[in-house]
Amino acid sequence: MTATDLLHIDYPVEFTPGAQSAVTTCLRIDPTEKVTLITDRATEQIAASIGEQLEVRGCAWNAFLLEDLAPRPLINMPQAVLEDMESSQVSIFAVQVQQNELQSRMQMTDVVNRRHMRHAHMVNITPEIMCTGMRADFNLVDRLSQQVLDRVKKATRIRATTAAGTDITAEMNPGYRWFKTSGIISPEKWGNLPGGECFTSPGEVNGTFVVDGVVGDWLCARYGLLHATPLTIEIATNRIVSCTSANKALESDFWAYTHTDGNSDRVGEFAIGTNLGVDRVIGNILQDEKFPGIHIAFGNPYGEHTGAPWRSGTHIDVVGLGFNIWLESDAGQEQIMRDGRFLIAA
Repeated sequence: MTATDLLHIDYPVEFTPGAQSAVTTCLRIDPTEKVTLITDRATEQIAASIGEQLEVRGCAWNAFLLEDLAPRPLINMPQAVLEDMESSQVSIFAVQVQQNELQSRMQMTDVVNRRHMRHAHMVNITPEIMCTGMRADFNLVDRLSQQVLDRVKKATRIRATTAAGTDITAEMNPGYRWFKTSGIISPEKWGNLPGGECFTSPGEVNGTFVVDGVVGDWLCARYGLLHATPLTIEIATNRIVSCTSANKALESDFWAYTHTDGNSDRVGEFAIGTNLGVDRVIGNILQDEKFPGIHIAFGNPYGEHTGAPWRSGTHIDVVGLGFNIWLESDAGQEQIMRDGRFLIAA
């Protein structure tokens, strides 16, 4: 598929505000820049709406449909994509991912990180997200994210609880870096769209995390919202001790995923969602991890950004609901969220 082919695909007009936001507000693409747009058959309408906005900006861009280049699920990112990225300043990945494709995405983000590209990661983007989370005021989200970032950088310990039973304590490692991915994407760190989170790799997490929102990667599409059958994860010294759910298939799949390699069961990410445009979870991790509150991830700690010295070939997020969050620092304790609502102004 070429860029011209993509522009001949019809798409709902409701996608246009979200596509405009991605191209102009979030990526701030300049007409002199070149963009690599990667999509698949299932997401081509959304990609077409983004392509139309790239045309409006007047920049050079190439489009790639994954099914034209390699069988799915991908084992490796197609070479044609990686080669095109070598001459682009911006890349956009709008794809419905399949099981066991994480390695191919990591090959893509390796190029992004090495070349300091502005990269929009729109994994499993849907029409609903284009009409909800992608319509957030990302400048407002960025201001709130900065307020959160300024506070968490000083924290030595973060405690979080929920009415569902979550009670975790995260000790922060001063040698690891915090990042905000508010939707305003910079060469410093590529980001998911829709954006809205501050994250790091924790020093050590202990306690109980009740996943009554969603789990990530391919399990998200399989199991959806977990209000009725939450997954309870016991964590000790940063490792999963046990996980239980009334949904035994979920319990089994999650346990297997988090024991793929030696670090798959290790807490690699500790994050606070900050997208005020997201008022509920919808069963899609791309947007749901931006829901205001805490989410953590087991596996790869994005060490190239956070500074964590270990690695994993897997990464799976888990999202809870209705958090109370306290930050502890040398200056004392501050509560920044009560029952899922921020207590700090943007």
